[in-house]
Amino acid sequence: MIRARIEKERWERETLAPYAQKSGDSAGRAHVEPAHPHRTAYERDRARIIHSRAFRRLEYKTQVFLNGTGDHLRTRLTHTIEVASISRTIARALGLNEDLAEAIALAHDLGHAPFGHSGESVLDQLMREHGGFEHNVQSLRIVEIIERKYPRFAGLNLAWEVREGLQKHQKFYDAPTPGAQEKYTSPSLEAQIANLADEITYYSHDLDDGLDFQLITPKQLDELEVWQHSYAEVRRHFPRLRGKELYSYVIRCIIDRQVQDVITTSEEFINDAAVQSADDVRRQKKPLIRYSLSLLKANQMLRKFLYKNLYYHPKVASANDRACGFLNDVFELYLRKPSLLGETTAKRVRKDGLHRTVCDYLSGMTDRYLMEEHHRLFAEERATAAAARRLDLGRKRRNE
Repeated sequence: MIRARIEKERWERETLAPYAQKSGDSAGRAHVEPAHPHRTAYERDRARIIHSRAFRRLEYKTQVFLNGTGDHLRTRLTHTIEVASISRTIARALGLNEDLAEAIALAHDLGHAPFGHSGESVLDQLMREHGGFEHNVQSLRIVEIIERKYPRFAGLNLAWEVREGLQKHQKFYDAPTPGAQEKYTSPSLEAQIANLADEITYYSHDLDDGLDFQLITPKQLDELEVWQHSYAEVRRHFPRLRGKELYSYVIRCIIDRQVQDVITTSEEFINDAAVQSADDVRRQKKPLIRYSLSLLKANQMLRKFLYKNLYYHPKVASANDRACGFLNDVFELYLRKPSLLGETTAKRVRKDGLHRTVCDYLSGMTDRYLMEEHHRLFAEERATAAAARRLDLGRKRRNE
């Protein structure tokens, strides 16, 4: 039996919680398109994101460790898939729209620069007098402007609710109705889930990668409640586990505890708020998808620990700093020689300005491509400079 879109929309209305965002109630797209006969709006958006060039490039972008450092370390793509998986789990448990939560999760890091957060900091510094750089804002630029897959419009033309979910750090969310005066103070519950699932994923899996790469030792984790709680539980049930098997299972239990805590705590806040629609959720002053207070404090300690002991570890920082030097070099060279951008990218200079165009171009590069581009461009620069020196030397000799 073929399930048509209209039947799926009816199923959502009958089955999902009243405060879930229903695909049949979407505020629509910036460019009007006919509805798909079989896929809901958010199923369609999920496919558009997965098939985008920006999504494919995530495979070769840094999560924490420079891409290519190790075969088992997370990349920006594997991180994104993990966020999507956790988002679906939480959304399903709370009776929310899994497809919307997953679509937001899959798109949330499309705008990340090469070389992870170090690369983002470099681009933000280089763009400080031209609007700065922030990867969530860049994710929106990608899905609204930069991706070119359709003949009638720029971008992916995603539904309003997916784009709303990418406005992670913005305080207000404009109501989608033209001319409406309402300002929302929170995004949908599905967007809130994707946001918290991102935290759950990078807290636990960055810790896992740090242990696997031996930049963090188990002894250092004695001070962390998050680790000690799950470690004690695993040792109680599996006293013979040792080494990597033990640590991997502890990480698994940390994730499970976090997810269960978010589901239980969020259900309480949703019930207390007595919201009856997705827009009631948007009118809330604070998010309803939350950790318990005890786990929130434990996660804050874990975050501080990771920044102190992993993200700025010399073995991580030195590799990233060298790579970010390449990013700075190529940025400055493109500013001096915009013709290197290529015809398609160069067309945007008149509309977006040279700095923003260069920033868009560089932020879309993978780690690998940017390093190859640096080698190619500066090999040419060195060759040109060497040729100029030889020519100048020849002139001097003839004049002697």
